[in-house]
Amino acid sequence: MMRGYRPTPVSNSTLSFCGTDNSSAYKVDNGLLNNGCFLDALGVVPHVFLLFSTFPILFIGWGSQSSKVHIHHSTWLHFPGHNLRWLLTTVLLFVLVCEIAEGIVSDGFNQSRHLHLYMPAGLGILAAVTSIVYYHNIETSNFPKLLIALLIYWTLAFITKTIKFVKYDDHGIGLRQLRFCITGLLALLYGLLLGVEVNVILRRRYMWFPYPTEVKPPDDLQDLGVRFQQPFVNLLSKSTYWWMNTFITSAHKRPIDLKTIGKLPISMRALTNYQRLRKAFDAQMEDGPVPLKGSRWIWRSLRQAFGRPLLLSITFRFMADLLGFAGPLCISGIVHHISSDNHSALPPVKLLGVHFISSEAFLANAYVLAVLLFLALLLQRTFLQASYYVAIETGIKLRGAIQTKIYNKIMRLCTSNMSMGDMTTAQICSLVARDTNHLMWFFFLCPNLWAMPVQIVIGVLLLYSLLGVSALIGATVIAVLAPLQYFVATRLSRAQKSTLEYTSERLKKTNELLRGIKLLKLYAWEHIFRSSVEETRRQELTNLRTFALYTSLSIFMNAAIPIAAVLTIFVVHVHVQSATDFDLSPAVAFGSLSLFHILVTPLFLLSSVLHSTVKALVSVQKLSEFLGSTEIETDQDPIVQTPANNNGNIKSVYALQLQAKLVNRKNKTKQDVNRNFEQHDQELTASAAQEEEVCIKIINGFFTWTQGCPTLTNIDIKVPFGQLTMIVGQVGCGKSSLLLAALGEMQKISGNITWNSLPKSDSEENVRAHYMSERQSHRKRGSVAYASQRPWLLNATVEENILFDMAPNEKRYKEVIEVCQLQPDIDTLPQGDQTVIGERVRHLGIILSGGQRQRISVARALYQQTNVVFLDDPFSALDIHLSDHLMHEGILKFLRQEKRTVVLVTHKLQYLPHADWIIAMRDGTVQTQGTLKDIQYAEPELFEQWRTLMNRQNKENSTELKRKSFRRAMYSRDTLSLATEDEDEAADITVSEVKDSSTSTDEDSLRAELRHRTTIPWSSFATYLRAAGMLLLPLLILSQLTKHSLMVAIDFWLAHWTSHVIAAQVESAERNCTITRDCEFSHSSYLQVFCVLCGLGIVLCLITSLAVEWTGLRVAKELHCSLLRIIVLAPMRLFETTPLGNILNRFSTDTNTIDQHIPATMECLSRSTLLCVSAVGVISYVTPVFLIALLPLAIACYFIQKYFRVASRDLQQLEDSTEMPLLSHYSQTIEGLTTIRAFRHEQKFKKKLLEHTDANNISSLFLTAANRWLEVRMEYVGAFVVLIAAVASITNALYSQVSAGLVGLGLTYALMVSNYLNWIVRNLADMEVQLGCVKRVSALIHTQPESYDGLMTPAQVPAGWPKYGEIQINNLSVRYDTSLKAVLRHVNAHIKPGQKVGICGRTGSGKSSFSLALFRMVDTFEGQILIDGIDIAKLPLQTLRSKFSIILQDPILFSGTIRFNLDPERKATDKMLWEALEIAQLMPVVKALPGGLDATVTEGGENFSQGQRQLFCLARAFVRKSSILIMDEATASIDMATESILQKVVMTAFADRTVVTIAHRVHTILGSDAVIVMKHGAIVEYDEPDVLLEQKDSVFSAFVRADK
Repeated sequence: MMRGYRPTPVSNSTLSFCGTDNSSAYKVDNGLLNNGCFLDALGVVPHVFLLFSTFPILFIGWGSQSSKVHIHHSTWLHFPGHNLRWLLTTVLLFVLVCEIAEGIVSDGFNQSRHLHLYMPAGLGILAAVTSIVYYHNIETSNFPKLLIALLIYWTLAFITKTIKFVKYDDHGIGLRQLRFCITGLLALLYGLLLGVEVNVILRRRYMWFPYPTEVKPPDDLQDLGVRFQQPFVNLLSKSTYWWMNTFITSAHKRPIDLKTIGKLPISMRALTNYQRLRKAFDAQMEDGPVPLKGSRWIWRSLRQAFGRPLLLSITFRFMADLLGFAGPLCISGIVHHISSDNHSALPPVKLLGVHFISSEAFLANAYVLAVLLFLALLLQRTFLQASYYVAIETGIKLRGAIQTKIYNKIMRLCTSNMSMGDMTTAQICSLVARDTNHLMWFFFLCPNLWAMPVQIVIGVLLLYSLLGVSALIGATVIAVLAPLQYFVATRLSRAQKSTLEYTSERLKKTNELLRGIKLLKLYAWEHIFRSSVEETRRQELTNLRTFALYTSLSIFMNAAIPIAAVLTIFVVHVHVQSATDFDLSPAVAFGSLSLFHILVTPLFLLSSVLHSTVKALVSVQKLSEFLGSTEIETDQDPIVQTPANNNGNIKSVYALQLQAKLVNRKNKTKQDVNRNFEQHDQELTASAAQEEEVCIKIINGFFTWTQGCPTLTNIDIKVPFGQLTMIVGQVGCGKSSLLLAALGEMQKISGNITWNSLPKSDSEENVRAHYMSERQSHRKRGSVAYASQRPWLLNATVEENILFDMAPNEKRYKEVIEVCQLQPDIDTLPQGDQTVIGERVRHLGIILSGGQRQRISVARALYQQTNVVFLDDPFSALDIHLSDHLMHEGILKFLRQEKRTVVLVTHKLQYLPHADWIIAMRDGTVQTQGTLKDIQYAEPELFEQWRTLMNRQNKENSTELKRKSFRRAMYSRDTLSLATEDEDEAADITVSEVKDSSTSTDEDSLRAELRHRTTIPWSSFATYLRAAGMLLLPLLILSQLTKHSLMVAIDFWLAHWTSHVIAAQVESAERNCTITRDCEFSHSSYLQVFCVLCGLGIVLCLITSLAVEWTGLRVAKELHCSLLRIIVLAPMRLFETTPLGNILNRFSTDTNTIDQHIPATMECLSRSTLLCVSAVGVISYVTPVFLIALLPLAIACYFIQKYFRVASRDLQQLEDSTEMPLLSHYSQTIEGLTTIRAFRHEQKFKKKLLEHTDANNISSLFLTAANRWLEVRMEYVGAFVVLIAAVASITNALYSQVSAGLVGLGLTYALMVSNYLNWIVRNLADMEVQLGCVKRVSALIHTQPESYDGLMTPAQVPAGWPKYGEIQINNLSVRYDTSLKAVLRHVNAHIKPGQKVGICGRTGSGKSSFSLALFRMVDTFEGQILIDGIDIAKLPLQTLRSKFSIILQDPILFSGTIRFNLDPERKATDKMLWEALEIAQLMPVVKALPGGLDATVTEGGENFSQGQRQLFCLARAFVRKSSILIMDEATASIDMATESILQKVVMTAFADRTVVTIAHRVHTILGSDAVIVMKHGAIVEYDEPDVLLEQKDSVFSAFVRADK
């Protein structure tokens, strides 16, 4: 075979520069320039000059001392023409490689070796590499004067190549000779590089110019924090991500964090891209009015802002796709030329003493095709990864810009949009988290929309050239099946969407279950809610089965369509061609097979791209609707109020006003410069005098949350400057709404809101100007320190929550801490006031009580140096001592000293005498307003009602000293060591335990993490597979192995078949047969076997895909079922020590990963691995010598994947960890939007948003660069595999007579290695991250559950127990965990049947533990509790808890109906429910709702006020007719009037039942039959309240005195 290609054997003695077989090569009779060898030798001169001139500079280090600028990057700044120089040098290297190959092939026709044919080109390659390395060093050193060496080199090279080209043309050498074309290209390239060098001189002016151009580096290069170097490095480093080497390898030694990755370059930051997007939006608005509905204007803006880089990505993709066809063509050419035994190359032309070959002869060499295939693969993979990178970088920029745009819109949103359910926090967070990602991934896949049609057309044309009509039929099969695949993808998307709906519902129910787990356990309702979650999970699993089925079909079609298409093509091809046509050669078969692999890829991607496009269209539509939503009326320029100084010595408001009055009187005769004001001077002065004492004034105000009936009507109020204004009224009367209306948060139907502020100067002109500005803008206001009724905390430290971006002032900070009594709480936190808290940040196990959250919120308002303070019911979650201290020390002393205007909403009517102004609300309108004395005369009935509730108001002066002395005694040093939490001591123990163990635990976990960073969690993988069961697991493994074995068998049979076709062709040629029958070759037997193998392969593809998905489904079902069961049965200790968010993440993120992601990753990983193993096996079988080269390639792959996996896992975790604060910032902004706008902190929060967005984006960019780093290297390894396999196969075919069919098979599989090698590593890294979910879920499943069984069975419990409600406690000692100290010690008590017992004590005294012991919620390790004579330790836990009723301090409602919230067990009749509602004072409220008992309750009961939610909890307890009722500080969140009524109701409705009341306000238990006073876990007093009150030195008596 290829006899014409074999070089003539020569001895070493015949080796010379010009050869020894032709003396004419040395003749110079016609001149030196007419000698071919001399022309080649002349071309060596520039190369030798460059190598010798740059050697000392490159290797001695001339500029290492002073000329290099010391910066952290590996580049300084790019010289002019930087990218063009690199491109031209790359093309130059490619042409020089072709020149070497051409010289070697030409030399094969000579008798001796002619070094001049390829040695100069070799030196040219060395010189080109030297030139670019030299240039890089000069550029990084910023020393352009030394570029003179390159200028001389390009000049000499251009001259020598031009002389050579001209002489070739003179001797008649033309375009048919390849060397002529190569020489012309080299002359052109050297000329262009010379032009680039001259351009550098002209632009930088470093030679022949007196004043060189001074160039400063970009700002990014001067910023040491910018470590993302992709925009700054040279073209080679950009294309190969060489700059990532250090980053990737260092990740193996030290975990990657935000400090490691640094900051984003300026051009990639969210603010930069937001400004670009905003300009595009503004341009759209300038072109015409933007429609309120529709998304076309957004698409045009996105195209204008980010279209150019996307066009570059599409260009790269086109080039990659075109180069991708080189693989099949080269394989076809190699196999064709190997199989053509009688092939003879065109004879070369001998001119100038040397041989010249044509392009056809050059490309007829199989080795040349192998090298070209290798180079084409390198370029194709480089362009492909460049396209991916540019597209995903553009998508990340786009995501950051849109997220910033959404955030700016949030800052202007109407609060009513969210409060009335038109727009929820979840919807906005979904817009940020999902829809912006949809757009990002659309931009990533967008180049496919343009490249796929071109790829398909070219692929079909090439197939047609190989196979004729049968190729069109095969393409038709694919085209017909493609819509089916799109149909499957559409159904898959619908199934996923339907699954997502049930997943959201399940998470909602799970969230409610976890948040209310304490109540559910106390009421024995956990199994009801568990059943509800399981029912939703069953519906979710039904949709997951549909999802799994369509996923299986999609995987099946991806694998089966190529098999079906190839089968169809070969069947048609065999039957269409005549029996004597031997066209089915290995070259045709394997060339078409490789083309099919390329052609099928875009058709498979089509469904994904279309699906992504549809998602992007929907997301942009949602974005358009959001951007068009209602906004609040924004102020012009906010008034910057005069802040208080650090010492708190603010000038009195009245002093400033008095000064203004005096100035006005003194300067009455003064002429005003502005004549327009002079005529109104007297009028303005009088008006200012009337208004100047009013801070806020609302006239005839009507406000609403929606477009319907107004919430507030006929509001006429005024708030005086520098005084305390109290707003009072019953629950739901509109007190909080009035504050929000004043802040501009409600929709104003009519009326005026006027905010007055202090003049900054005492001049008459400023007073008038100030007043006129107020007349012009009634909504203008400054910063207001606002503490909402529902405390809003930042996900930040305690200190940051209080400072709220204000300048730290240690003295003021300590004063605020003392005023709010936060020091005891801070002392119990693990890191003190540096402990991270917040609504969603609970990773340290910190569970703050409502009182703690409330006081931190109030402390924030107090610390701010604003003139106006709004406090919305700040005492609702505080006990009497804390409320009293905050009122007197915080509001009456701290704020009054600073003369700040305070508006206080409260139910604490005992504080009314302290008010300077009172506003009484009733049913959404102002009932009355004025001073307390004014109201006494104007509304005597209302005043008398207040008077009865104000707890001995006339004795206030006499009790003040007692209160202070008692407070000093109460808050002694030993007491301050306890937690100031109002719930129970469980949180104290939780916090202290965390504090003691957090440091050591963190260190241990860090060491363990570093130890296991390089290992894959195979134990978790074993756990996953074990959950699949013993039936599916063997089926999965066996089907995978069988399928891939069959795939190899199909290709082997094709090689065997086509090789026999070639053999038959050779045999017929040798026989020279003329009779058709003698020359016939029967395809039937081969075709039958091929059809059977393909059919079995298709069946096995279906079985494998189903086995993978059904295995994943079985595992998902088992793990979630086990997780839910153990969580429901787990002790409360788990929920007190584990952050709720962590547990919820197991049910959300981790379960979703197990449900949907692990099966797909496992399938892709197994398929890629088995394909690569099959490929290596086939190549090794065809060419065993490949195994020698496999070892270094395998070592390279091992280290690449080793380093990549660690870096990839860190970057994925970093991306996830930076995404959570970003989404949390959105959610906390939405939840605290009113507070942020009240404080005027919009700009500060926008700045934080940009920081979070940039942190997330740089993590995504580094992850993208790391993925490209991996893929480029794996693709290059794959290209080397192809090169080695091709060279080894060609050599074997030439010398060992390996069949052409096996050569084609080996090369086809070598191309598969190139395609799938990086997928192994990528999927391995993904699987490693995803198995972490299995590990976390498995760890939680191993939690020890509560002991629900008892010594007695439910049947043995007497019917109607407990009938009397007698409680006997004997020597009881309990603790929260076996590792903790006792919280109750040797307690003895006897509560008689029907007795009303009150329990009081300081925080941490054991009150709540006493009640929890009755429910066996704590560990009883000593003593017993007898109820009606039965030891509760012997009862089944479910039975015990179902017999009692309890009302907790924090009201908990569940989404559903009112009926469900009152009676989840559905045992009560409507009459019983209405009776309970009537007792709880809720009947009028419920009757007014649509549906009555079936009225909807939103999640958490958000459609009811805090007090109403507590009343529903009271009604819930009344529904359960138990003989024992526990009230655990149940009246803390309701006003005093309602509380008084409820106390009477409890005494009457439960007259014959035992009631145990844990007192929040001591006066509420004065009517009890007995009082228990607890201290340090023991009972210190137990008697009737009258008896204890008579003892003046009793603890209870002191409590009562303090509560007055």
